Amino acid sequence: MRFTDGFWQLREGVSALYAREAHDIDAHDGALVVSAPTKVIETRGDTLNRPVLTVTLTAPLEGIIGVLIEHHTGGLPHEGFDLPGIGDDSASPTIVIDATEGAITSGDLTARVRQGAGWSLSFESGGHVLTSSEESSIAMIDVDPSVALDGQLEDQLRRHRGGGAQRYMHQQLSLGVGELVYGLGERFGPLVKNGQSIETWNADGGTSSEQAYKNVPFYVTNRGYGVLVDHPGHVSFEVGSENVERVQFAVAGERLQYYVIAGTGQREVLERYTALTGRPALPPAWSFGTWLSTSFTTDYDEKTVTGFIDGFAERDLPLSVFHFDCFWMREFNWCDFEWDPRVFPDPEGMLHRLHSRGLKVSVWVNPYIGQRSPLFEEARSAGHLLRRPDGTVWQWDRWQAGMAIVDFTNPDARRWYQEKLRRLTAQGVDTFKTDFGERVPLDVVWHDGSAPEGMHNRFAQLYNEAVFEVLQERGEGDAVVFARSATVGGHRFPVHWGGDSASTFVSMAETLRGGLSLAFGAFGFWSHDIGGFEGTPDPAVFKRWTAFGFLSSHSRFHGSRSYRVPWAFDEEAVEVTRVFSQLKMRLMPYLYTAGKESARSGVPVMRPMPLAFPDDPAAAYLDRQYMLGPDLLVAPVFTADGDVEFYLPAGGWTHLLTGERMTGGGWRRERHDFTSLPLYVRDGAVLPWSAHADRPDADWLQGLELRIFGDPDDAAIVVDNPAGDSAEYSVVKDETGYSASTTSSDAFSIAIATGTATAASNGKAWIAR
Repeated sequence: MRFTDGFWQLREGVSALYAREAHDIDAHDGALVVSAPTKVIETRGDTLNRPVLTVTLTAPLEGIIGVLIEHHTGGLPHEGFDLPGIGDDSASPTIVIDATEGAITSGDLTARVRQGAGWSLSFESGGHVLTSSEESSIAMIDVDPSVALDGQLEDQLRRHRGGGAQRYMHQQLSLGVGELVYGLGERFGPLVKNGQSIETWNADGGTSSEQAYKNVPFYVTNRGYGVLVDHPGHVSFEVGSENVERVQFAVAGERLQYYVIAGTGQREVLERYTALTGRPALPPAWSFGTWLSTSFTTDYDEKTVTGFIDGFAERDLPLSVFHFDCFWMREFNWCDFEWDPRVFPDPEGMLHRLHSRGLKVSVWVNPYIGQRSPLFEEARSAGHLLRRPDGTVWQWDRWQAGMAIVDFTNPDARRWYQEKLRRLTAQGVDTFKTDFGERVPLDVVWHDGSAPEGMHNRFAQLYNEAVFEVLQERGEGDAVVFARSATVGGHRFPVHWGGDSASTFVSMAETLRGGLSLAFGAFGFWSHDIGGFEGTPDPAVFKRWTAFGFLSSHSRFHGSRSYRVPWAFDEEAVEVTRVFSQLKMRLMPYLYTAGKESARSGVPVMRPMPLAFPDDPAAAYLDRQYMLGPDLLVAPVFTADGDVEFYLPAGGWTHLLTGERMTGGGWRRERHDFTSLPLYVRDGAVLPWSAHADRPDADWLQGLELRIFGDPDDAAIVVDNPAGDSAEYSVVKDETGYSASTTSSDAFSIAIATGTATAASNGKAWIAR
């Protein structure tokens, strides 16, 4: 949202009052409080008839400083995100006020406010300024109602807020030369956000527009800090766009809260961000396997489902989860949480039969109740549905006829919805695809009095949290959802998928960009519809997308109007599925370890290249490749003929599938058949390699192989089994070879990446270099 006309002028109908000086600086209850008049105070008369902005700086956690900018404070209480880290008493900021400045220090981050005229607030770490708020950067802005602001969304929000001038608060933070901005949730455009205008407002817009399902008002730069705007409603970002020297964020109202998060690099920023917003949960090992869906509008019954499962087994294709999409329930009844009796007359028996084949079962749900659902009147009469200001239930006919929305701010409604899910888990359902949650209206009254604009994005958080809690009741570490919508904190309830893509190479690439952008918000576990959702992919798209899908943290075949079983395309598609699904099963000890790191620190399993190689300028803009965990470089192929161009960072690399050795430090062009792609292991890696290619939750300690790449120095590896036990492996290098030992009683082996291997006995092994 842009307020200026070039550098010198405001747009017609826009007025702005800026923080002009730090008139006085005080310390109160561990906070630095600054009175910032909107005019330089030269005489006593200047203090009259003059708005003053109050800027309060706090330190909620080490390395994090919060900034609260307020005009009038007599309005409704601030509705921010659920931030579990707030209230942690471990932070003990230091506050110093002297004749020239006031400063607050938290860990290695210091915020300094200069006394007197010429507003200046800087954030410093390691002896240098990370970013700063200078003249004309903090503003209270009024916009005449006749002024057309940028975009349909802001016009809609202004109508909701009512007539008269609209008030906004904005902050601009400086950008340095060469400074690049990443994140702001799931965005399908370029990975680097500089030059973009971004509106954080959840929308069901597919993967090919500026809209996104998962909006996260948090960005991180390549200069060692990130910024979280603690505002669950609409936040408008201008990233080096309106003012090319600054990042601007603006919100409606009289109050703006944000946090600056410092770190030695992006990894530490994410670690501190998730200390504030919560760590990701670790999904169960079985969820890393193949998910096969019925697809959306296709016909299916138990015979169809069994045929698909038999087809996977006959072709030696690993399968872990079978998913029933919307039409497991009767049409017009979504949601009634009842199996359509015309198609599934024996759901309990069917679920038992699926479990007996070693499969988990997922079913589709959404947070809506259609009018024809038998549950509609039950929910309406109990007050569980979202209401309009006149007391009537909010309804419309899009998606489901007469559809209403469950009001998750009502504790009774939340428990009611959860009880419906518990009936399904009691039947044998293992997990839920939590679809939708983006189209949340504004002309409503929430049970807890939440502001409608603030609840628009927060709704996804309440919805997914309610479902996740039910699944956690199954046992520690066994909860996983398949969610589409999210906002700040949504990363705590994995897994998320990329939404409704088209079945094309272009859409495959934009899907990857969306996932990499989301990763900068600590979303550690991510998936997408293999082959694309809309339309039917041609065999080339399907096969290339299959390789990409199995080199993601989670892998699901799903479509709209056609099935996604590989033999529906051609026999080579079956072979591609076999190669990459079995490869993923072999990689499970490695992937699960990467997942544990994500749950501990917030660093995602699929890592954007700028996050993985922060000191390599050539990696800064890369959005067609990524690191899978710390050591595997993946460059999906976006062409039918297999031509691919990618960047291989400096150092030695070995192709995982062929053993071919490469020296990085530049761009490469390669051509791959459908059973291959650029998949390189960096030198120094020791990959724990499972002996089991049939399932993701096998006993990895049985027959484990340690694959050594690029002559590493000594290495220590911990492998955690899905059953709960673990083993430590030590690899020691000397002048002749490698010796390895383990705490496990299971036999293991070590291998050089070129193919030489030796088996171990009595917990020890040796191999020549």
